[in-house]
Amino acid sequence: MSNNMFCFQCEQTAGCGGCTGKVGVCGKNADVAKLQDELTGVLIGLARASDGHQTTSSTHKAMIEGLFMTLTNVNFNEEAILSQIETVRREREALIPGCSSCASACGRNDEYDMTRLWTDDGDIRSLKSLILFGLKGVAAYAYHALVLGYSDEEVNNFFYEGLFAVGEDWNMEQLLPVVMKVGEVNLKCMELLDKANTETYGHPIPTEVSLAVERGPFIVISGHDLRDLQLLLEQTEGKGINIYTHGEMLPAHAYPELKKYSHLKGNFGTAWQNQQKEFDNLPAPVLFTTNCLMPPKESYTDRVFTTEVVSYPGVVHIGEEKDFTPVIEKALELGGFDTDREFTGINGGKTVTTGFGHNTVLSAAGTVIDAVKAGALKHIFLVGGCDGARPGRNYYTEFVKQTPKNSIILTLACGKYRFNDLDLGEIDGLPRIMDMGQCNDAYSAIKVAIALSEAFGCGVNELPLSMVLSWYEQKAVCILLTLLHLGIKNIYLGPTLPAFISANVLDILVKNYNISPISTPEKDLEKILAR
Repeated sequence: MSNNMFCFQCEQTAGCGGCTGKVGVCGKNADVAKLQDELTGVLIGLARASDGHQTTSSTHKAMIEGLFMTLTNVNFNEEAILSQIETVRREREALIPGCSSCASACGRNDEYDMTRLWTDDGDIRSLKSLILFGLKGVAAYAYHALVLGYSDEEVNNFFYEGLFAVGEDWNMEQLLPVVMKVGEVNLKCMELLDKANTETYGHPIPTEVSLAVERGPFIVISGHDLRDLQLLLEQTEGKGINIYTHGEMLPAHAYPELKKYSHLKGNFGTAWQNQQKEFDNLPAPVLFTTNCLMPPKESYTDRVFTTEVVSYPGVVHIGEEKDFTPVIEKALELGGFDTDREFTGINGGKTVTTGFGHNTVLSAAGTVIDAVKAGALKHIFLVGGCDGARPGRNYYTEFVKQTPKNSIILTLACGKYRFNDLDLGEIDGLPRIMDMGQCNDAYSAIKVAIALSEAFGCGVNELPLSMVLSWYEQKAVCILLTLLHLGIKNIYLGPTLPAFISANVLDILVKNYNISPISTPEKDLEKILAR
């Protein structure tokens, strides 16, 4: 292993094996990577200290923020990570005051050296990585819920339990149940987040979203945090500034409490990995609320703003006071486009439609069931997940294009940008492409699948339903573990299998769940439809 860095938590890791140089594929440098490892080790120390001691809301916040900060494309700022390390250490000290100065070391609060994990036996490293990366994904969902005032003690307590396991010298038999529990707890966490979003902003309703940008000042807001969007809309109301979503913020247009703002105009750009091209020469500021931030090019660094746990050196950060005045002033200074501009999705479409959450889809369950029974609807595909820059992700575009006309495509997360601007027509009044939201909204897809299985009186695996998923970062990992927890089989996963999955662990997943790597759209469709 290189002395510079080691990281293999995302799909695009170098050589499908691990980033080991001075800079990772995501853009984080070796110093940031090492600090993120240190933060993870400190969090394991906090988990150890929590054993037998009463954690608090402050402890939970430090744990959730710390894990989220280490997720891919979130934080590139050494100072911010160092500050979080000290916050976690203070929380540990609060749990076990005076323990750090004890002359009789017992190991209760020891921090963990992550090089032990990266150099461990391949199968042990694989299972511990599944736990750790899954926990990072769960933490992201827990964070979004917490921002809206929603929390769950079972979810919070599992962060300590899971990280404690990562720091122990356990065998495969001891680690496998923890891996599966990550999926179980994540289901509860996604349900919590769904409740937080819908009770705060209402149930999403199908909404057509323009990809054009009107003349005049505007702000682009990216990420996942709906509360930041709400606050930005409130602070820009009446100021002659339009707001456009980007990336995973697209589903915000479907929430009734956000739709009421007339200056929430449309969506700019496509998926996260295109931002360096799409933001270049953009006459407007961009506000990142969470991931996925790429290192900004020099040409637009002065127009990028961050908030919450996302941070980048040299970029203006909006703190807890949530005063977006610097963003607003930059928008007015830049002035926007001098004429209305027309943009398209990657397939030439001028609009996209979102808002097919579980409330909407289940309200049409009777139509779906009738269409299946009448033979008008033969198959449902869930094609969703993360997008990324690695060659081969056009697979998902071609797959959707080639799906039979008597099938429906449910989709979510930024992987949908590969095809969400396509017009594939309707079946009995139902659009063939239904965007269920962000990766945060995977709960909707799970709830729909379970409801349909109950309606047809069969198991989910017996439904005419196939899941074709793309992954990039750790939120996709915990969603996959949730699907496995629910016993869902025959999942197609791409564009590559995770580098942290060892041959023996993969064999377990294949034997128990029949997970298949994607091949070609033609071959996979033939195999799926022959079932």
